[in-house]
Amino acid sequence: MEENQNISETAGTTNDESVQTTAATAHEAPVAAQEATPVAEVTEPATAEVHMTEDEQQAFEEQESNNVPETYVRPSRRYYEEASTTSHDDFDWSVDKRNVATYAKEDRVKLDKVYDSTFKAINENELMMGTIEGMTKTDVIINIGFKSDGLISLNEFRDTANIKIGDLVEVMVVEKEDREGHLHLSRKLARAARSWQQIVDFYKTGEVVTGTITSKTKGGLIVDVHGLETFLPGSQIDVKPVTDYDQYVGKTMDFKVVKINETIRNAVVSHKALIESDIEQQRSVIIGQLEKGQVLEGTVKNVTDFGAFIDLGGVDGLLYITDISWGRVTHPSEVLHNSQKLNVVVLDFDDEKKRISLGLKQLTPHPWDNLPEAITEGAHVKGKVVNIEDYGAFLEIMPGVEGLVHVSEITWSSQPINAKEFFKLGEEHEAVVVTLDKDERKMSLSIKQLSADPWETIEDKFPMDSRHSGTVKNITPYGVFVELETGIGGMIHISDLSWIKRYNHPSEFVKTGEKIDVMILGIDKENRKLSLGHKQLEEDPWNAFETVFPLGSIHEGSVTRKDDKGATVQLQYGLEAYAPARHLRKEDGSNVEAEETLPFMIIEFDRNDKRILVSHSKVWEQSKNEEKDAARKEMANENEKTKKAVKNIQSKVEKPTLGDLGALASIKDKLKKAEEEEGN
Repeated sequence: MEENQNISETAGTTNDESVQTTAATAHEAPVAAQEATPVAEVTEPATAEVHMTEDEQQAFEEQESNNVPETYVRPSRRYYEEASTTSHDDFDWSVDKRNVATYAKEDRVKLDKVYDSTFKAINENELMMGTIEGMTKTDVIINIGFKSDGLISLNEFRDTANIKIGDLVEVMVVEKEDREGHLHLSRKLARAARSWQQIVDFYKTGEVVTGTITSKTKGGLIVDVHGLETFLPGSQIDVKPVTDYDQYVGKTMDFKVVKINETIRNAVVSHKALIESDIEQQRSVIIGQLEKGQVLEGTVKNVTDFGAFIDLGGVDGLLYITDISWGRVTHPSEVLHNSQKLNVVVLDFDDEKKRISLGLKQLTPHPWDNLPEAITEGAHVKGKVVNIEDYGAFLEIMPGVEGLVHVSEITWSSQPINAKEFFKLGEEHEAVVVTLDKDERKMSLSIKQLSADPWETIEDKFPMDSRHSGTVKNITPYGVFVELETGIGGMIHISDLSWIKRYNHPSEFVKTGEKIDVMILGIDKENRKLSLGHKQLEEDPWNAFETVFPLGSIHEGSVTRKDDKGATVQLQYGLEAYAPARHLRKEDGSNVEAEETLPFMIIEFDRNDKRILVSHSKVWEQSKNEEKDAARKEMANENEKTKKAVKNIQSKVEKPTLGDLGALASIKDKLKKAEEEEGN
């Protein structure tokens, strides 16, 4: 207790000296705690004890003795033990021991509000202006008028040279108090937020922004716009296709913000949109001055399959393929090429759709207006095949002047001709002008009229029964069309192809383009038709077949085809016969199958219809019948011999004896038995 009293006296002396009390050191904290909470009122927890070894106790007392001021009285060991187990959370630090003055609760609230009003109210993620208060080797100290200053790394000022104390900078409040209790500010985030807000404003207003292309990425370029990275697609760099992106890296250009994403703060910019905007303004001016029939100078900008785009000095017009030349043009590249300069005439334009139609051939007179006098009806002309249709072909006599050769004017033949097989694009043909209409600009031509009509003298060159060689031009299910010479041809019916074999289709006998020998069977001069035959080149073999294949004769044959009704059997000499289904049964009860070779009997031979019917069943049935007939004949012979023997015995014996009667009875039994067997 004596030690506690000394502590109280020392504290009272210190309170009288007000100046010294405000500068109390950290070692005075136990004294203040002792004054606020007297030792007599402290209660020790039953289980709380401070355990120190002798060495630890000695080291602790030596350390404390080195820092004790002259007026300080060292507390006892019991004091430390009590202090270490007593809570000071209810210690009132607002009590001023110098004059022992306190504030009422209402006054204290008012004073706290006055104190708080001296500081700015800030929110996290808020942009604020701050003043540079100081700088270190690594950080910049920023004052934003808050309770404490914030630190920003010097790395965030690399884009600003010669910063100094007193400069104003815009910063973002990241955290009012981080884990260490510091105010967290960022100039980088402030710039990004400010840049994004500017990007959004530019997108809404359509204002042009300036940015620097920093790098190349997949599908486009990265553009720095006010410190924010934006994306420039490759298709938005220029109105012309761009393949080399590297040439734009490092360039500063103007852009238009065309798309933004608020969620991920991403923006898409376009330089092409600015160019198109300028072109659109020029287009409006130029179109406003256009007139139909006006001749302008232009440059071929792009050649396509359907025409060419012509640059008229800020606006494009379309020169369609049919307006390039009076003659036929397969592809515009045959006449035009990129960067070519030429004069064109304005055919039409649309103010609303901003379309301009141009013409090139209209600058020269139409060829039909200057048709040479030599081109008249009956004149012989030469032309190049420029178009082929099913109904004929168009020959270009001169650029812009064409004539039609109809399929009926290709040859004198009445057989149908395929124009696409007769003509080839680019080929030259000579023809005769049949009709000519300059007003309608139409001309009909004929190739067959270059020669005399061969049908007028057809009997002289192709008489009846004469033999010729021709080319198969067409095959139908009922026959083959053969061309003997240009304009002369005929048909071989399917039944006139062969004497022996029946064909389901003529293509089984001959193919298109093959040569075939024929005989003239008939002439129809009026309808320009010839009837031809091929089998007639040989004699009819059916006269000889009638003796080779008589009824009942048996021949070996191979089954080539079979169905439910019957089978086709191949006989010798290439002859085909038919066996009905009921005649295909074998001796063992099974049926004849395809590709089997067996004996067949001729059961019908029709020379006029060229038909033969055969049977396999008749073959083995006939063998059985022959065996039965042979057995009957043999039995009849034996019976006849027995009768003769009986008569012979009767003629020699006058009176029959018992032995004779027994022999006769035996003979009678044999005869009776033989008769029964014969009857069976």
